Amino acid sequence: MSGSVLFDAPGPNAIKRSRILSIVFAVVAVAALALAAYQLWLGGAFYQDRWDIFQDPQLWFGARGLMVGLGTTLSIAAIAAVGAMVLGIVFSILRNAYTPWVRVPVTIVLEFFRGMPVLLMMLFILIVFSTGAYWAVVWALIVYNGAIIGEALRAGMKSLPKGQRESGLAIGLTPLRTTLEIELPQALRIMLPIILAQLIVLLKDTSLGYIVGSPEIIRIGRQLVDFYDRQGGPYALSMFFVMLAIFLAINLSLSAIVRALAKRMARPRRGGRNLDGTATQAIPLSTQAMREVTDPQADITRLPGAGVGGQGG
Repeated sequence: MSGSVLFDAPGPNAIKRSRILSIVFAVVAVAALALAAYQLWLGGAFYQDRWDIFQDPQLWFGARGLMVGLGTTLSIAAIAAVGAMVLGIVFSILRNAYTPWVRVPVTIVLEFFRGMPVLLMMLFILIVFSTGAYWAVVWALIVYNGAIIGEALRAGMKSLPKGQRESGLAIGLTPLRTTLEIELPQALRIMLPIILAQLIVLLKDTSLGYIVGSPEIIRIGRQLVDFYDRQGGPYALSMFFVMLAIFLAINLSLSAIVRALAKRMARPRRGGRNLDGTATQAIPLSTQAMREVTDPQADITRLPGAGVGGQGG
């Protein structure tokens, strides 16, 4: 008998239809790629004179080169990522406040920031606060992504068993210390893959700075195309592919790091320290809080960490 009850094994007709659909989709995909390559060939994308500018070191490392634009993009992303994490933690704590005088206004502000497009936020900051294009992009990314991360952390804290908070309060911690020392570290661990994925989105959103005039890599690339076009030959398409390759290399690298971290975080933690400093072999209670084990001697079910007969000690 099959171990799964969610679907039936496909029969001969279903397998035949699946193979036919797979072949059709494969043919359509190959035809689409061939058509795209043909259009690129008609546009001259494969001509050598469309790529000769990339042999010029000034294009890469000049005062207004691509590496300068890439550095600006990465610096915007790094500053905004740190700021968004800090703001997200603050939002998550205030959002979980007991008093409605704090919780309700923070909720309204969070929903406002989450619903406002990032580009409009950049323009708002640039026009109202006159921060300059660079800092308008940075602050807009901090505020928007801080709101997203704050909600993710709040959801992570809400997913914890109530006993986590009650145990902190029972040993005399204040509600704020219980949040900071017990709930928030676990929420960060649970939501880390989502938070890292949001930071990748933040990196891609730096390209919106092109519209408000920030000197990031897209704007630098556009200026380089205009400069070299005056010396002959259109280079817009080749520059597009180069910038696409740069963004793909960065984002795929970050995605690989996120997957590795998510895989690592999914493994049970072992080898923590006891209160007396000795190494433990058991999974920390916070990781296996709701995982029940069976006592074969007493033939009863007890929680991990409980003594014989369910008594602690």
